[in-house]
This record gives sequence, C-alpha cells and structure tokens, in this order.
Amino acid sequence: MKKNVVLFSTLASFLLLFSCKEDKLTEVVEVPLPTKEEKITIGSPNDVKADAGSFEMTKLPFNYDALSPDIRTLTLETHYSKHYLSFTNNFNKEILSTEFENMPIEDILKKMPLTNLKLRQNAGGYYNHTLYFNTLTPKEQTPKDTLAGSINKEFGSFNNLTNQFKAQSEKQFGSGWVWLVVDRYGKLQITATDNQDNPLMKNALIPGTPIMGIDLWEHAYYLDYQNRKGSYIDAFFKHINWEKVNEYYVEALKKVKKV
Repeated sequence: MKKNVVLFSTLASFLLLFSCKEDKLTEVVEVPLPTKEEKITIGSPNDVKADAGSFEMTKLPFNYDALSPDIRTLTLETHYSKHYLSFTNNFNKEILSTEFENMPIEDILKKMPLTNLKLRQNAGGYYNHTLYFNTLTPKEQTPKDTLAGSINKEFGSFNNLTNQFKAQSEKQFGSGWVWLVVDRYGKLQITATDNQDNPLMKNALIPGTPIMGIDLWEHAYYLDYQNRKGSYIDAFFKHINWEKVNEYYVEALKKVKKV
C-alpha cells in the first residue's frame, strides 16, 4: 500500500553571513521560502528487498507512519529504504568472494582491517542500522526483567541512565552513534563512536557488545528536527523497544559468561 505525502520543496542553497563585531561571531542563516508543493509516494517497508547476498535487511515490523509524529513517515522511509538498503547492498558487494563472505557480522567487525575504509563504512552501517531498526517500537516502553535490575544497580535508576545517554548524545560532535553496551566484564556502559564505527571494532574506546544505539547522522532526524538534535533524541527515547534490548542484554551476558 502506498501513501502520498505533501511536502514543500525549497531551494538547495543557504546564505551564511558572519560578523566579528565586538569580538563576537554571529551566524545569520537566510532560508528561502517554499517555491511549490510536491507530492511524494510512500511505499511499504515490506516492499524493500536488498540484492542477493550474505546478509539481509531486518524486517521493519510496522509501517513507516507508526512512529509519527515523533519520527515522521518520510524520515523513516528514507532512512530504511534508502540508507539502510544502500549499506546492506554495498556491504554484501564488499565481502563477496572474500574471507568474510560467510562469517558472522560480529566476527567481521572484530577482525576486518580498519584501513579498508569501504568495508569498514558499509559493515558498520549495516550492523548499526540493523540494531537501530530492531530496537524501535511504536509504543513507549520502560526496561523490565534482568535489564531493569542491572540499570538500577549500575546507574542508580532508569532516569539516570536516560539523562546520561541523552547528555552523551547531545555532545557527540558530527555524525556518529551513541551506544549502550555490555563490556568485557558484563557491565553496562554508555559510549560513542564516529561515523559508522561501533564498539565491536578494534578502535573502540570502550569495547563491548552494543544492545542499543541511536543514529546521530543527520539523515536520521534532519527532515523532522533540523538543528534541534535534542528533540530527536527525546523522540527516540519514546520509541525504544526495551523488550528487545533486554533480549540483546541477556545474549551479551552469555558471551561474557555472566549468566
């Protein structure tokens, strides 16, 4: 089923003016007015299929409008059917006929040379987006079961975790991700990575298994929030599938033999 979304197209250029009067740097942004209405057809996530390869896209278990108005239809459709699809196809091409072709994604991320920038970007992009879309849900949730107890023990409260995660996301400069990970000792930690890197890679500041992550690339939020990244972070927290995060948490604990 396809839907029409009415958008306003704008001119592509922005005028930036800087003034150093009284030793203060002022930025003035002139945004052109809309020129016309444009209709865009939105399809279904079920229609999106990656090219044949070792890895497939995770299925989105809800329609593109299910997170609206927090994450709107066009944003989710563009993110899933264009960015995620592109990472999946490019990743499969990069590992075709290589030692990585039949290797689990976690092992690829741990073993691949970081100097292979195409593989690094697309392997990370595939893994990161798979986790991101797997941990989104239309209905607001809070942590339960094993994860809830560990959050209270290690952060003091869910509210403390939320505040620390949001603060880390706010201060992340440029494109990247912020993660909730299980480290090698089985402890929960918050960490950040640039670009499409993640804590499974050799260069991780805090190595660990991600169980939840927020995409801070502009393609994840700019259509909805422009420069108001904090509003996107708040919206994201309203749609975290904590049941799924708990599943990832238990799996990660098994890997470090803590359960």
